[in-house]
Amino acid sequence: MHPRLLRTFLAVARNRSFTRAAEEVHLAQSSVSDQMQILEAELGAELFVRSRQGLDLTQAGNALVSYAEEILLLADEARVAIAATGGSEKGTVTIGALETIASARLPKWLADFQATHSDIGFRLKIAGTGELMRKLEAGELDVVFCFDGGGLDERFVKRAVAREALVLVAPKGGAFDARQPDLAELATIDFLATEVGCVYRALFDRAFADAGLAPPRLAAEAGSIGAIARLVAAGAGVGLVPRLGVADAIDRGEINELRWPGPSQTVPLVMIWRRRRVQPPPLKLLLAAASEGFAPVKSTDARPRHAVQFQS
Repeated sequence: MHPRLLRTFLAVARNRSFTRAAEEVHLAQSSVSDQMQILEAELGAELFVRSRQGLDLTQAGNALVSYAEEILLLADEARVAIAATGGSEKGTVTIGALETIASARLPKWLADFQATHSDIGFRLKIAGTGELMRKLEAGELDVVFCFDGGGLDERFVKRAVAREALVLVAPKGGAFDARQPDLAELATIDFLATEVGCVYRALFDRAFADAGLAPPRLAAEAGSIGAIARLVAAGAGVGLVPRLGVADAIDRGEINELRWPGPSQTVPLVMIWRRRRVQPPPLKLLLAAASEGFAPVKSTDARPRHAVQFQS
């Protein structure tokens, strides 16, 4: 079973579609179909059946999934272990991050890391948490920086590298210009939040749950923290967000920053990577550097000072 066929098989298994799998592995749909036919012929069993919802795994297909993942992981670890015998730390690390973390937290830290590890390059890709984890699972990313959403399985390792303040943001000239609201009052106020499924929405819901309260009514759902900041500035409601995502708007005086009075006033910023017997030396160095020196952003200087080339 060639690793190329197994990677394509897992993409089809995840997407339940030849078309979506082809997009993920950057092949033509006909090539994906041909590869699956080759794999089925080699194994002497059908791996997929068509249904109204798309493609479903057969019993044989379900049995193959865990073995395919293990074979690819072992092949990857073998390459890493052999490369490590050369003693070289050269290489490239592919990093995934949420947009707010990538813009506010990573630039200076990555610039400092490169200053002391000039032989290590990096690629920085930005996406939502769900997409980042799918890319990490598929081997397209080496490490992900995001807020802690829980729910990881044993294939991954997670480590908290910082804690970010949760803050209330309110419009200027509103009721909270001169006073701090309590939790009971906040439960009656219209809020702005991101959509269900987004890690920021999970933080919002969890913050009220930790305070023993049901989430208040939403005035609107927005696609990003930046959009929430602009809506708050326009007077559409208030928001509960990680401070690093709205620090620029606060510094410019566009919105008011208020202390969140709930029991959970910070949120862990974590890095997540795949568990391996041997980590690639460049990734191992980057993980160690993040664990030891990922200093929090100062509230008075949240803007990045080093340029980084981003890939969306």
